[in-house]
Amino acid sequence: MRDANSPSDRELSKTVNKRLIRAGGGSVTATTQMGVVTLTGMLRYEAQRRPIVKAVTAVAGVARVVDQLKLLKR
Repeated sequence: MRDANSPSDRELSKTVNKRLIRAGGGSVTATTQMGVVTLTGMLRYEAQRRPIVKAVTAVAGVARVVDQLKLLKR
């Protein structure tokens, strides 16, 4: 449950998307519902996953991160 001081999902999405760009998650999309951020998209390397998830988890107001990222097939 979110408290009255938690950012709205819209504000949270805006902040998360800025963090994604800085973390190298240019092809990652984030959707937010009730503070839960779902990450979707394609990664070139498995090594990209951890810093992206960590950057999103660190955003104030994020209750949980659902990682639905997939690796590109080579």
